[in-house]
Amino acid sequence: MKEEKKSNFSVESVQDLNSSNIWSMTAEQIGTMWEKERVEEDFSIVEDKLLNTIRLAFEVVHFNEDDEREARKYSNLNWVKFHHCKHGKGCVAIRRKAITRITDLSYENVKHISAPVLLDLIDKNFGGGWDSISLALKDIIESGFDISTTQLPASRIHAPGGTLEKKVAQGYDVLEITKGTWIEAIFAKKKDPVEKLKLEPIHKEYDDDGNPIYDDDDDNEDNEDGMDGDDAEDDESDDTFYSSYSEEAEVKEEDEEGFPLEEE
Repeated sequence: MKEEKKSNFSVESVQDLNSSNIWSMTAEQIGTMWEKERVEEDFSIVEDKLLNTIRLAFEVVHFNEDDEREARKYSNLNWVKFHHCKHGKGCVAIRRKAITRITDLSYENVKHISAPVLLDLIDKNFGGGWDSISLALKDIIESGFDISTTQLPASRIHAPGGTLEKKVAQGYDVLEITKGTWIEAIFAKKKDPVEKLKLEPIHKEYDDDGNPIYDDDDDNEDNEDGMDGDDAEDDESDDTFYSSYSEEAEVKEEDEEGFPLEEE
């Protein structure tokens, strides 16, 4: 299966590799960055960690470069070689893990294959169509692709203006699976990557006593009526006091037993 190669501009150093971006890298890119950085003094500290990250998407083997037989084995175009940071540890060879079965798909690698590759994997899944795929695998596939299906008689599947023609016009790739006199059409289109929003934290400055320092804009927003915060608070308190104030009711005199005295 042909590997979909894309340049990755977000990874500037081999030490930037992680479980997400490793799937978008090529073996050549990793090898070039590795050889450039392995001479750095502290590289040996992260070497094993980086190799474990690379193993997520690539086969990784260690071999002795001085052994001619082994050297020939990893000298073909499928393997990219680079060296350990310590010369005595030999060579490393890597190549992309092949996705040959639908069960090889994961939430990470499904986003880095094309729609035709996906439909080819579905077609090789015993020809059972979309319903033959487990719910867990469907969830993985739909995390990276828009999927829809339809079943029509073979005589109608390619009717002008029909579902198949409309879906192809919308950019979907299609897989047709024959089921007797009917055809199941599976449509797949890669989802656009979702850009994560980054929230910038609000930084405040404080004086020597630990009180927040406000700039002029903050003062203007807080005091639109032309009064400072204390005056505004006092004014509000006065309004609240007088609006809730009511005149005291007339108190009538009572007799010894507590009953009001009648006016004469």
